Parts: sequence; structure tokens; C-alpha cells
Amino acid sequence: QVQLVESGGGLVQAGDSLRLSCAASGRTITNINMGWFRQAPGKEHEFVVTIKWSGGSPNYADSVRGRFTISRDIAKNTLYLQMNSLKPEDTGAYYCAADARHSYTSKLRGDYEYWGQGTQVTVSS
Repeated sequence: QVQLVESGGGLVQAGDSLRLSCAASGRTITNINMGWFRQAPGKEHEFVVTIKWSGGSPNYADSVRGRFTISRDIAKNTLYLQMNSLKPEDTGAYYCAADARHSYTSKLRGDYEYWGQGTQVTVSS
């Protein structure tokens, strides 16, 4: 089992920045894939970014590439999502997710078996 706890959401204005955190605990997480997804009201979960916990190049959604940056602090078992130049369309609940079953990173929600409770990001225009 992997437990994930997100934090860092809030209400900001367009153009502002936020940093989300995802604290992971439980089983050894060295060989898992991590991802961030978001869900706007009335919409399906949307892929944001994924990365292997062990490192490597992240894979970003086109809508956030160049504005969002994923990183991790291995010593703290924490994943981060730095979000810059926020837009109203970035509004939604942001979820951290972990996949321990696949050797490849995935953009598909169904490939992730562990999820956090989510943290709300609201960007006003």
C-alpha cells in the first residue's frame, strides 16, 4: 500500500504561482511511477504530468508544458508540482497518484492504483 497526501492548493489570481506537495508513505516507493491529475467541476480527470520516482524525464500534458514543473525530494518522500502563470482553466481538484504495476509511465487514470484525497486549486481571472 502507498498512502498519498496532497497539500498546497488555494485561491489565486491568474498569473500567480502555487506549489503543490504530495507526501508519500507506505511500501517502498523506489520503483513506482508518480503522476498528477486534475478534475474541473463536471469534467473527467485530466492528466497533468507523470514521472518515474527513480528519475528520468517527466511527461507533461500540452496544456501545462512550460508552466508546470514536477520534482521530488527523495529524502522526504515528497512529490511537488510547481505551477506558474496559472490560468482560470487550471482550476480544479489536483490529485497525486502512484502506479506500482507498470514499468512505463502512463497518462491513463486507470493505470494508477493509489490516489490522494486531492487539493483544490482555484484561479480567478
